[in-house]
Amino acid sequence: MTKVSLEGQVAVVTGAARGVGELLARKLSARGAKVALVGLEPDALKQVADRLHGESGFWHADVTDHEAMAQVAAEVKERFGKVDSVVANAGVANGGPFVESDPVAWRRVIEVNLIGSAVTARAFLPVLMESRGYLLQIASLAAITPAPMMTAYCASKSGVEAYAHSLRAEVGHKGVRVGVGYLSWTDTDMVRGADQDEVMRELRQRLPWPSNKTYPLGPAVDRIVAGIERRSSHVYAQWWLRGMQGVRGYLPGIIGAVGQREMRRFEPRLKGVSTGLVGAGGAADEQRQQGISP
Repeated sequence: MTKVSLEGQVAVVTGAARGVGELLARKLSARGAKVALVGLEPDALKQVADRLHGESGFWHADVTDHEAMAQVAAEVKERFGKVDSVVANAGVANGGPFVESDPVAWRRVIEVNLIGSAVTARAFLPVLMESRGYLLQIASLAAITPAPMMTAYCASKSGVEAYAHSLRAEVGHKGVRVGVGYLSWTDTDMVRGADQDEVMRELRQRLPWPSNKTYPLGPAVDRIVAGIERRSSHVYAQWWLRGMQGVRGYLPGIIGAVGQREMRRFEPRLKGVSTGLVGAGGAADEQRQQGISP
């Protein structure tokens, strides 16, 4: 597929305060894009913006707030004159047994990852139609295969994958391309936060290779940038994820059988598993919900 030069293009990245979003913003800026950063942590967003190579701006907004995101889209268009690409990257995660899970945290994962992605697209699609641009929805290995102790995250990422595929068919004739980005366990605050729980860390280590590894952030983001340049329908941050597509139909049965054995093994230790949002991004989101300034 032909690559699109990012020089002079305007890219929006949600969840840009750290991790995938931060590094993606830096790499897009290094390729000549003007970058609009969106997230919950204005101080962190300003620090990211100050380190970018070219023109940029940052907007403090909750991606689940339709009015706020519509205002962000209008202000980004006013500031830069157009929007060429939007990366719906903002996300949170929690873990632990569903029955004992924190219902507020469980719901919030769905709200941010699924509803927030749809709100982002709803806000920016009008300007993307004007530019015949590109929307990249960040999903996960969790969209391809289910996993015990991750019910909310798997549900949300399966949801955004299906939603983005549906949206692609709706807006393609208007010139907007829609892609889905898949990442396995990547070295971010979210993954490191999940690994702080001993049971969750051991469960992940017992996954079959190569899904039991934590992958470096840089190469993963390089693949995402390449996907944006090609406006790809599917973007795989780790090479082996593409191959998972061909066997995904078998995975629920396999995980269902193997997962039961693992849950039986870890049952005595499950009561102590944390069920709140994980990582620094999760902490920022919880502060937002409690009305505490980040």
